[in-house]
Amino acid sequence: MRNLSRFLAILLIAFPAFAEHDFLTSSETDQVREVQEPVARIKLYLTFAKQRLDQMQSMLAKNRAGRSGEIRQLLEDYTAIVDAIGSVSDDALARKLDLALAPPIIIEGEKTFLGQLNKMQASAPSDLEMYNFELKDAIEATSDAIDTAGEDLGQRGKALNAKVESDRKAVEKVNAAERKAGLDSGAGSQAEIAAEKAADDAAKPRRKPPTLLRPGETLNDGNGNAPPKPKQ
Repeated sequence: MRNLSRFLAILLIAFPAFAEHDFLTSSETDQVREVQEPVARIKLYLTFAKQRLDQMQSMLAKNRAGRSGEIRQLLEDYTAIVDAIGSVSDDALARKLDLALAPPIIIEGEKTFLGQLNKMQASAPSDLEMYNFELKDAIEATSDAIDTAGEDLGQRGKALNAKVESDRKAVEKVNAAERKAGLDSGAGSQAEIAAEKAADDAAKPRRKPPTLLRPGETLNDGNGNAPPKPKQ
């Protein structure tokens, strides 16, 4: 599935997180935040997607300068909305929420969208090359979304939860390895510090023992005789 990998990282995040992306207007973001039930949120996203396509069709009807950039942005926003619909669906399945009503709604809406996108591509607008990549991406995203919505919900839920659990274990394994590496590294560092200290100590000149000899006096005269006593 096209969207599976990008959804897995956010499956267990609260629904409002999906509204924070800039592909929505501030008004749309507020609307999404107010809708917590997944099927209702999906319907809302479908409405936003339709609005983007309607705006594009209106622009294509008028061959004015500068429209290609606006169409490209609308296509990117549309594709992000389609992805968000998939995210809401997968999140609901991961949470074991009732999503039975969603698939037919998604399929019906996105089949209509796919028809609009294919018609746009077939009309070959004069500036198509300026947003052809984004158009193809939108078509692919819509086709994949339709296919995904047609899959068995029970099997999708099992697959998603298995993948989430697998990823969780993989993350725990990596974290454990990093903690162990950190401990080993710390132990090694302590040993290195101790070795360096010993080397520094060995290099330092040892303190001379105290002596009662006056400057210039020695312990013998070289023949084993004691040195002469200083004159009083």
